[in-house]
Amino acid sequence: MRLPLFVLIWAVAAASMYIPAIHALALYDYDISRVFFYGGTMGLFVVALVSLAVINHPAKNGTLGQLLSLFATFSVLPVFLAVPLQESMRNTTFLNAYFDMVSALTTTGADLFADPNRLAPSLHLWRAQVAWLGGFLMWVAAAAVLAPLSLGGFEITARGEVGHANHVGGAMRQDRIDPQTRLWRTTKMLAPIYAGLTLACWVLQLMLGEATLTALIHSMSVMSTSGISPVGGIDGGVAGRAGEAVMLCFMVFALSRITFSSDTVLPGTRRIVQDPEVRMGLALVGGVTVLLFLRHWVAALDFMDGENLRAAMRALWGTLFTVMSFLTTTGFESADWQLARNWSGIGTPGLILLGLSLIGGGVATTAGGVKLLRVFALYLTGVREMERLVYPSSVSGAGARNRRIQKDGAFIAWVFFMLYAMSLALVSAVLAALGSDFEQAIVLAIASLSTTGPLIEFAPEVPIRLVELGPWTKGVICAAMILGRLEALAIIALLSPDLWRS
Repeated sequence: MRLPLFVLIWAVAAASMYIPAIHALALYDYDISRVFFYGGTMGLFVVALVSLAVINHPAKNGTLGQLLSLFATFSVLPVFLAVPLQESMRNTTFLNAYFDMVSALTTTGADLFADPNRLAPSLHLWRAQVAWLGGFLMWVAAAAVLAPLSLGGFEITARGEVGHANHVGGAMRQDRIDPQTRLWRTTKMLAPIYAGLTLACWVLQLMLGEATLTALIHSMSVMSTSGISPVGGIDGGVAGRAGEAVMLCFMVFALSRITFSSDTVLPGTRRIVQDPEVRMGLALVGGVTVLLFLRHWVAALDFMDGENLRAAMRALWGTLFTVMSFLTTTGFESADWQLARNWSGIGTPGLILLGLSLIGGGVATTAGGVKLLRVFALYLTGVREMERLVYPSSVSGAGARNRRIQKDGAFIAWVFFMLYAMSLALVSAVLAALGSDFEQAIVLAIASLSTTGPLIEFAPEVPIRLVELGPWTKGVICAAMILGRLEALAIIALLSPDLWRS
């Protein structure tokens, strides 16, 4: 049986409502359990009716049709997901519930309900679960939908080069497979990896003494890079720095897809140590951490503490974890981040966090932002142009380490960067026109386009309360989150006449 991608995703979303229903039942919260049980049952009933209606109609438009299904998933499906959330809370508007579900599904993790005690434990689980499923959807969509269309970062790789599919062998043979077959194969391959990594992170945190639900939600949030927490952040847990160390290890999977799969990588470029995204990501994390740490002595700050060495190590760790978290667009803040800020003498390092989130993680991962591979392509071009200033007649090749990037990769990366900058300027201008001040507009635009919701709390000097924003402002932020998740080139591809002609 072949069903449209959107119908399959709707079925998974409906079935997943039984998990918070069972959890609420175990906590004797019968009202919430009933809401999610009825919601899941009605959702599956609707899916069954739609399946019967379209079962004899073959899917049209191929991969472009699947891209349209992705857009519908992020924009329309949250309407369904928001119903049990709004019905369970009963003290919020449907727009707030829709906003929260868009934020979760796009793995943005913007916290509309600032007080964790406002939500029941089962609702915290539901938000993290939606974000976790949204992260897995991006894992699958990257290989099954975006890669064949040369979108989502693949437009600058050798996969996206015209004619390259004819001579790279097995790496491109899957592009000639039926779209639904490719989707099913990718799902079967990645589901055990995604679930296994989440389970491993959960078990390790449980071993460190973290509460069961908190450990589970933090694990799902790290793998989906959503930054959702049921206790208001890492400092609300009990696992301490050991728990942060575990989460830091699993954040590495948002630096490059090669860390967990080679399904979109060309032969000969599968070594992690030579992957440009991993190398650039670690260089950025290490460089920013060291600079912030050394600023203590450059600024001649006097840190009044009897245990200076211990304080220095805590500040170093707080900086390392937080930098890694925001580079991967997860948005968790270390419990030692405040100490690290005092150590470096930076009162509100919001600009640093904004810059890290703008760069983002790896292509085809759950991270948002411009992506490390595009930044690497622009870096190579800059280095090459400086070399030509010294040796104008020199001839340079890509080299073995840079074979992932196609010949015109830097030019395409620059086009995307310009589109990203234009989107940022447009969203900021619209938000400013709707009443936000300049700082708020910039922070909200970057947080939504880079899918790093915790920036809204940590980047400005005064945290922005999303619940106090107007309905039009919330609508613009929702649109920006969807744009940031799918990226501008994918939205432009949806305007293709081939998609709407049939």
